[in-house]
Amino acid sequence: MTTSMARKTALAAWIGSALEYYDFFIYGTAAALVFNKVFFPAADPATGTLLALATFGVGYLARPLGAFVLGHVGDRFGRKKVLVFTLLLMGVATFAVGCLPTYATAGVLAPVLLVVLRLLQGLSASGEQAGANSMSLEHAPEHRRAYFTSFTLSGTQAGQILATAIFLPVAALPQEDLLTWGWRVPFWCSAIVVVVGLVIRRKIDETAEFKRTKVAKLPVATLFRTHWADVLRVVVAATIASVSTIFTVYALSYAVNTIGLARTSMLWVGVLANVVALAAIPLLARLSDKIGRKPVFLAGCGACAILIFPYLWSISIGAYGLVFALGILLFGVAYSAINGIWPSLYGEMFSTEVRLSGMAIGTQIGFAIAGLAPSVVSAIGSGRDGWFGVAIFTAAVCALSAGAIATGRETFTRPTAELGRLAQETRVPAAART
Repeated sequence: MTTSMARKTALAAWIGSALEYYDFFIYGTAAALVFNKVFFPAADPATGTLLALATFGVGYLARPLGAFVLGHVGDRFGRKKVLVFTLLLMGVATFAVGCLPTYATAGVLAPVLLVVLRLLQGLSASGEQAGANSMSLEHAPEHRRAYFTSFTLSGTQAGQILATAIFLPVAALPQEDLLTWGWRVPFWCSAIVVVVGLVIRRKIDETAEFKRTKVAKLPVATLFRTHWADVLRVVVAATIASVSTIFTVYALSYAVNTIGLARTSMLWVGVLANVVALAAIPLLARLSDKIGRKPVFLAGCGACAILIFPYLWSISIGAYGLVFALGILLFGVAYSAINGIWPSLYGEMFSTEVRLSGMAIGTQIGFAIAGLAPSVVSAIGSGRDGWFGVAIFTAAVCALSAGAIATGRETFTRPTAELGRLAQETRVPAAART
């Protein structure tokens, strides 16, 4: 595999993921700042916020189902078809959110339509990262797989920066303008996302590794027969995404709606943390290409478990300087040790014929759990002093994810063509292999 092809694929994955996750993240920002007033005004403020955050989590519920469907398509018919479909579906669903009537106009129909469109967003996201990661990994040179696959997650961070940056001027609007037309603008911008993304992804070539692999008729059945333990390991490890959802959704809502911190300031915390992450992710991925996936991932889990306590505490006392410093350290550096590694770490657990299915199903079940985290912690950690319970919850998730990866094997020196073979050889009877 030539380095030039690997770079082309990584760039396409970066741009596509940035555009795709711009759509996904603007929903989370709107759920934290606006939807409790626009779609759930009949409820008291606390209940309205909880319902708005619940609609954010609903998008994650569709992910496991979408992972089974899109995983089958990607391993049966190719990665490219999945990447084009997911981008188109995400763009259309997001644009439609910006066109929805409010509760004041349509009553209960408004939040119902909101939930339906969020489910479609979740279906799209279920195949996005697994498809982009699989393609990047299979195009990458043997000794640089983590580096090239990390561009998918760098793209995700860029999408989050773009989503937050779009919301900065919107959040600064007068309250009346924000709640009438202002919040719709970021969603309407997804029309640009669709056009640009489709042009880019239609030019991506299918990987040679996939072309020379014997395609299974039922990849999912093969996956659970030969790699069930790795699927379970990825499910547990992927719940570490709770750090991201708690940072981007719960902490924002807690700071603005409970503590009363400025919307614009809290949005800037996310922007700066993600700017740092853009540099940290590829650097930490390159480190894992030299010393292994597990040490970097485990260090990231430990750092996140520790830093969540001072970060939420700094919000509770309204110390803006500490909020910025700790937010950047937590999400920009510590969480990047996880984001930079998991695309290669998870992908290397599976052989080519089931890689997309394995990554999609494992991550999306774990991400579905993580997507519900803001709703769960909002319920258990209400009030100004509720942050400590949220921090305990987050640290426990970090420990669980670290345990799942600690029990797995190291794969960074194994050739791409042999990835996942060890799992098959140890789980399929010798007579069946013969």
